[in-house]
Amino acid sequence: MKFNIAVVGATGMVGSKFLQVLTERQLPVDNYYLFASAKSAGKQIDFMGKKHTVIELTEENVMALKDKVDFALFSAGGETSRIFAPIFVKAGATVVDNSSQWRMDENVPLVVPEVNPEDVKWANGIIANPNCSTIQAMVPLKPLQEKYGIKRVVYSTYQAVSGAGIAGYGDLKDGVNGIKPKKFPQPIAFNVLPHIDVFMEDGYTKEEWKMIVETRKILHAPDMKVTATTVRVPVFYGHSESINIEFENPCTLEGVREALSNKKGLILMDDTQNGVYPTPLFAEDKDEVFVGRIRLDKSIENGINIWCVADNIRKGAATNAVQIVELLIANRMEG
Repeated sequence: MKFNIAVVGATGMVGSKFLQVLTERQLPVDNYYLFASAKSAGKQIDFMGKKHTVIELTEENVMALKDKVDFALFSAGGETSRIFAPIFVKAGATVVDNSSQWRMDENVPLVVPEVNPEDVKWANGIIANPNCSTIQAMVPLKPLQEKYGIKRVVYSTYQAVSGAGIAGYGDLKDGVNGIKPKKFPQPIAFNVLPHIDVFMEDGYTKEEWKMIVETRKILHAPDMKVTATTVRVPVFYGHSESINIEFENPCTLEGVREALSNKKGLILMDDTQNGVYPTPLFAEDKDEVFVGRIRLDKSIENGINIWCVADNIRKGAATNAVQIVELLIANRMEG
């Protein structure tokens, strides 16, 4: 059985990573259709051994492929997803959307394949890819939730500039040479900014709010206590997170390590005596989530601290979305 896939936003940073991951993973696909804005329409992209012409994203062009596209991978911004995801669904496709547009819609599953793969089964045309910083945190939190029960989570993040797209990447590259930022409100080179997305009335940023509400939705824990501080750092790729976890039940370091070492998609790097711990440079262009610096939090009865790192453009966006498509393909093949 073969399928057809559309990639929407194919010329962007995440769109290009979609193409790389799809090339590597070799899904059972007959045809790929690459969509982008009018600015990129007509551009030739070498992909899967042949040249593909970028199609302008219009309703007419989407509907011209009615019943010919099985899955559509979206990374073109929230407004584009709001308008065009339903059009692709109308044309017969299941959409996996990387924007924030559908994440908190109660009728749309929010999926990390290593964590809640069962949720794809109740999708009604659209599946949301979580926020990049949330995705990587879910992989270690899930086995710990199952083993000990999670009472509270405190996130402190150190997020790469590529999370802000090509413009964010450019601000760091330019800033090293003393050029003023265009994307960020203050210089990011040689600096850190406790400001990702817009500030809300309660003083949190929208990025922090995303991590809080998405954690609860993915883990099916609406009452879980979660808080976050998200920070932009002068790193090109790879988000790092300090995660403090308070459990419902007693834990041991040995038990925590055992739970994490048995989790698919997660690699332990926790030998501090020999300088072994994950860094964003190490995680770059890798699919896995890496965890280290595991230690008991002695300020509370049942708590730990962990250090969690992943490539935000790869696992935090492209790979996670492609893994969702792989789940959908497997489900269809099973009937």
